[in-house]
Amino acid sequence: MDRRDDGEIAGYLEPVAEDYSRVLPRNVPGHAISNDREYADSDGLLQERGIKELMQLWTLNRDFGDATSELAILELSTQGIIVANALRTKALKPAERIHVDWPDVEQRLKPAASRARP
Repeated sequence: MDRRDDGEIAGYLEPVAEDYSRVLPRNVPGHAISNDREYADSDGLLQERGIKELMQLWTLNRDFGDATSELAILELSTQGIIVANALRTKALKPAERIHVDWPDVEQRLKPAASRARP
């Protein structure tokens, strides 16, 4: 994991070349945020992003059936990403928890198009 100076985890760099001369920058959920680049360039991209995108609303791709409402990330660890209906969780109401494998390299989670989380 790549950390900023303040200790915030910013993502990670997936090696494309054995010597790490080329790496693929991935955000905290595991999505590629660029094409592969030199190490320093990739690290800089991660440092700029940080974890703020975790606060946005998400949707799941069609593989998850009807679970297409706006979702909030509740937990993120190497054991997986747990999401649930954003409105219900904000209101502290019970909501179905959905598990997505981490890293989400298949990009099952997508940023919701409608709006960012307030």
